[in-house]
Amino acid sequence: MSVEYRPITGVWEITMGCNLRCKHCGSSCENPLDGELTTDEALRLCDDIGKLGFRWITLSGGEPTTRKDWDLIAKRLNDNGVIPNMITNGWLMNDDIAKRAKAAGVNTVALSLDGLKSTHDFIRKEGSYDRIMSAIDILTANGLNCSVITTINNINLNELNEIHNILSQKHIFGWQLQLGLPMGNMSKNSELVTQPHHVDQLIDFAYNAMIKGGVEIQLADCIGYFNKKEIEIRRKAREGDVYSWNGCAAGKYGLGILHNGDVVGCTSIRNREFIEGNIREKSLIDIWNDPTSFSWNREMTKDKLSGICQKCLFGNRCLGGCGNTKLTLGKSVYAENTYCSYNYAIKKAEAQFERLTDVQTMLEKAQKFADNNSNQLAELLLSKVLLAEPDNEEALKLYGYVSFMLENYKQSYEANKKLIEKYPSDPYINKGYGLSIAKLGDVENGILYLKKAIDLSDRKYTDPFHDLAVILCENGRNEEALSVLEEGRSISDEFKKQSEAFYQMLKA
Repeated sequence: MSVEYRPITGVWEITMGCNLRCKHCGSSCENPLDGELTTDEALRLCDDIGKLGFRWITLSGGEPTTRKDWDLIAKRLNDNGVIPNMITNGWLMNDDIAKRAKAAGVNTVALSLDGLKSTHDFIRKEGSYDRIMSAIDILTANGLNCSVITTINNINLNELNEIHNILSQKHIFGWQLQLGLPMGNMSKNSELVTQPHHVDQLIDFAYNAMIKGGVEIQLADCIGYFNKKEIEIRRKAREGDVYSWNGCAAGKYGLGILHNGDVVGCTSIRNREFIEGNIREKSLIDIWNDPTSFSWNREMTKDKLSGICQKCLFGNRCLGGCGNTKLTLGKSVYAENTYCSYNYAIKKAEAQFERLTDVQTMLEKAQKFADNNSNQLAELLLSKVLLAEPDNEEALKLYGYVSFMLENYKQSYEANKKLIEKYPSDPYINKGYGLSIAKLGDVENGILYLKKAIDLSDRKYTDPFHDLAVILCENGRNEEALSVLEEGRSISDEFKKQSEAFYQMLKA
């Protein structure tokens, strides 16, 4: 099994049969489809799920309770040490189903609630809201954790406060909010689809609800990213643990299983090209451990993305956010994620910069942004300057710096390459060029340029000492790094203070 990618959680659509015809259903579920796994096949799959070490599996559909053996599947998962959860529309919920779920070891039953009564019934079916409210009471009375999932659309976005009040009076384990994307039935009801600016509205609601108290808000992976309020909401949901979004989980620590045994990184991503195999032809264990599986996400890198995502400060961590959001809205898993809160904020700033035309004004503003560590905004202005004046040396010099700070090493390299061809003896430019090529993989050449920067300044410019030590340390050459730092520290008392923590780490 890959050490890097260990399965933790997954969603298994045990049937595509459903008793409702919801307007936002991404799978357009109606009747059970041909090829549905038999009970024996499903139980054997449960055993493999256990062997792989999954902690949780969520049974969904369709409507999972329309499949007669749903509780046998849940129990087999539980017998294999895997916690089964379930998502249901609640229409069929009664004491018998609740008792079967409890006996099978189901931990949490999530009910789909899509608005206040008129909205929910409009989305799903008349009478379904009342059945959801009844289902909550039935589940909690039978000792099951009951949570609620709301798929956000243009109507229920304005009903969230009232829904929060209602759910806070119930015994709800948690309330998950997720974006309704234009796929499946939702693509036929495009008027229901939210817009990028609604993401901030949704985060603001969730943050204010968290402060107010009541049912705990849980934001789905498609909502974010790097919005301070969103980070705090997720930290609170993790009971104070440090939160850091590290990209889409598909094929890394999560996966999806379709009704017929097809395996995908996420059940929302259903295109044929993203099916990694079928459990009838290859075991789930072999599919997961195949080094070619889930390559679209396992091999995702920032430079493969487009738009702002490709230059984003958080790009190497975020990798563009939710894969399905990019695929659905941008038609590619490498598309720019316009439904990202940070992306939307940068786009707003970019629109404000449109009125600026004077190069010197833009350079001055870019320098101020860089001085305040607002490198993303500085990059926007400098890109605008360099579009007008590609050889502007002041802009190239600052662009090389801010691009490096944004981890856009290719752009930093290109800016510094232009400068070093004209100023081969400039210590600052040699330092920037050396750093960028080292980060792009040419470590030895990068080290040579960093050493050259030290020599060109007659050892009076101490920044290259630190940067050279960092590159050496990152490449496992700690003794050399320590020697470089010691030389720099012998030259400048100020550098000695600045490098103390790094120095002590290397000496440890």
